[in-house]
Amino acid sequence: MRKNVAILAAALLAASALTACGGQTTETTAADTSAAETTAAEGEETAAAEEKSSEAAATGELETVTVGASPAPHAEILEAAKDAMAAKGYDLEIVEYVDYVQPNLALESGDLDANYFQHITYLEDFNAERGTHLVSAGSIHYEPFGIYAGKTASLEELADGAQVAVPNDATNEARALLLLEAQGLIKLQDGAGLAATKNDIVENPKNLDIVEIEAAQIPRSLSSVDVAVINGNYAIDAGLSVADALAVEASDSEAAEKYANVVAVQEGHENDPAIQALVEVLKSDEIKDFIETTYAGAVVPLD
Repeated sequence: MRKNVAILAAALLAASALTACGGQTTETTAADTSAAETTAAEGEETAAAEEKSSEAAATGELETVTVGASPAPHAEILEAAKDAMAAKGYDLEIVEYVDYVQPNLALESGDLDANYFQHITYLEDFNAERGTHLVSAGSIHYEPFGIYAGKTASLEELADGAQVAVPNDATNEARALLLLEAQGLIKLQDGAGLAATKNDIVENPKNLDIVEIEAAQIPRSLSSVDVAVINGNYAIDAGLSVADALAVEASDSEAAEKYANVVAVQEGHENDPAIQALVEVLKSDEIKDFIETTYAGAVVPLD
């Protein structure tokens, strides 16, 4: 009897041990399977995101990307990019704005996927003043300042005491003064940079009379001064050709870097597939050619 009981007890113990091991093995296998499934799911999600545009293009089902822009040149450039975006699987919807506040507020609120109307310095200042969280996804172009002839036909012919019109607002005046410095007409105090005013002029060999005028009014005053430094957009509006300018900002100048026009997005969305596609298209040779042909130097594509 005791022998049978002992045998039975041993059998039950073995069965218990086998059940415990079996349970542990099953639990470990489930955990491993869950981890594998998670890894596989993440891999599939990444692959799906990368292939989404090509699949959409193949099926004709395009994902809408909504971008806010000023009418010119930004909306015009975006319009030229529509076909290339469609080829990548995206329907580019352009929403035009005539002010510089609403497109950023609309982007912050999620009404837009991106906007394209402003330079990086304005974007950074807007974030600081408004508490928004917008970032650049890519620099596309800049709009250079130019020096245009008024009563004097060339920079070499400027007489002693010649009048030079520059914008009267701080940011644009600094750009104008830097352009004059780049032409060897004046020298600014070291470090003045994009905060420069005419008070920062430390050398002025021709005793140029720097006349501060509201930027939009300078083209109308061109005939009454010797030369004038004019914003690119105001020059276009006035029918002035950048090709006729006596000098323009260089594409590698400090101003070109600080005033590069960017595609802006909500922070954290810089690497979204749709945004990366948009930046790639806007920086493509096709769009660069469109910009150069259409705006004849008034808008300069950046690498």
